[in-house]
Amino acid sequence: MARFIGVDVGTGSARAGVFDLHGTCLGTAQRPISAFRPAQDFVQHSSAEVWSSVAQSVREAIRRAGVPAETISGIGFDATCSLVVADGQGKPVSVSPDGSADQDIILWMDHRAIADAEVINATSAEVLRYVGGVISPEMELPKLRWLKNNLPAAWSKAARFWDLPDWLVHKATGSEDRSLCSPVCKWTYLGHLGATGEGWDDDFLSSIGLEDLTGAQHLKIGTHFLPPGAMAGGLAESAARELGLVIGTPVAAGIIDAYAGALGTLSVSGGQVAGRLAMIAGTSTCHICVSASPHYVPGVWGPYFSVLMPDMWANEGGQSAAGALIDAVIARHAASRDLQMEAERGQRSIYSLLEARLSALGEETALLTRHRHVQPDFHGNRSPLAEPWRHGSIDGLSLEVGLDDLALDYLATLQALAYGTRHIIEEMRATGIEIDTIVASGGLAKNELFLRENADATGCAVIIPKTPEPVLLGSAMMGAVASGLFPDLAAAMTAMSGSGATIRPRGGAIAEFHNRKYSIMRRMQQDHAAYAAIMKEIMQ
Repeated sequence: MARFIGVDVGTGSARAGVFDLHGTCLGTAQRPISAFRPAQDFVQHSSAEVWSSVAQSVREAIRRAGVPAETISGIGFDATCSLVVADGQGKPVSVSPDGSADQDIILWMDHRAIADAEVINATSAEVLRYVGGVISPEMELPKLRWLKNNLPAAWSKAARFWDLPDWLVHKATGSEDRSLCSPVCKWTYLGHLGATGEGWDDDFLSSIGLEDLTGAQHLKIGTHFLPPGAMAGGLAESAARELGLVIGTPVAAGIIDAYAGALGTLSVSGGQVAGRLAMIAGTSTCHICVSASPHYVPGVWGPYFSVLMPDMWANEGGQSAAGALIDAVIARHAASRDLQMEAERGQRSIYSLLEARLSALGEETALLTRHRHVQPDFHGNRSPLAEPWRHGSIDGLSLEVGLDDLALDYLATLQALAYGTRHIIEEMRATGIEIDTIVASGGLAKNELFLRENADATGCAVIIPKTPEPVLLGSAMMGAVASGLFPDLAAAMTAMSGSGATIRPRGGAIAEFHNRKYSIMRRMQQDHAAYAAIMKEIMQ
């Protein structure tokens, strides 16, 4: 029986999963990846460590699945949209200001290039219409501009710039082909203009100081692009040996991790993708929907052509910190140490303890935060405000410093993230995109309180897939299509997505409570901008 492997490289780990033709997960494995932070807002990886963690995860997942390597018919890779820099021999080029030789990846969440993003946005170039009008420092062109201007020796040495999903496929196969997903979503390549380099705007690249990448130098950033699910090549001998697989095993074109989550969830329970928003909620959150025609949503990335499903357009909203925000709010509280000790004593998660505290307070949980409000832009606002300079705040603090007070901070943070999702949905709807259902995946999809607050705050039904690994499943679907056992992604999604449970919004007084808190969150965002303007005046 045919099986497929999905590989997911995230912010802190590499994971692999083995799936059958019905999408059943047969075995998974995970290995950590180190994050290096040489300065504030700098976050880096080592591609050598990433690949080592991938290889270990794949071998272990196969062992746990208890299947022969010969039964693996295809493999798909997804990863964060991080920049990998290599020289002419494919060896790492350091992106670190301290010159650390093995640190050749600028991670997606790295914000070193905020000023470069501002310079790019000042051009008001036509290509920016396809990133919601505002490019993010989390995308690759600002990072490339920073690299050229700040590490000229590294820039001169570089022969290839890869998005991490495409680098993984290159490492596995030796192919120079790239996916449409990463270059269109993160590099301003216009996929609807063609798949053989026609989508690069050389005038735009030159206008932002990246003329080194134009014309024949497109080779450094890609000249041939494949849609998701297309076969990029077969496993090369060295990669097959490291992964414990058969030489020539079909490898699909890569995809960004959030988009793998969308593939693995949008057809859950046999639903149509129209009207659904995939919410991939982990360290950060991505909100992805697809439509037959392009929609230009200010502050929301896209419209992107053929990056998820062939000939369909995608829009992507997101929050730069979700799980990372929750962890930061907990960590900064005086009671966090006591919470961690209690969790260790009882062998429970800190989140279940906080929810138990909330339940013990004696009234409807959602209403407990009537006097506690969080403005969630601690790591900037990815969308729809598209302002990475923003910071967050907590309102309604008292002199209480115990665990009950921390539980209120926790709940208010979950709600604030839900309000951020509501804001994104409202902006999407304003351009004609129809959304009535959220399909959740990622680490926070295991948090029932987070999901319930999202349903009540947005007024959307929230579906939770029964598959334990929807992101890995999405990558495995691509491997299944690359193998030829499914004709296209739509067929793979129908066969492999499985079913899910649904949380419906409660409406009534709960909805009115969230309406009021949502207006407070939006007011707090306005006030923060006013505070920033005041301080900017005095600093000039």
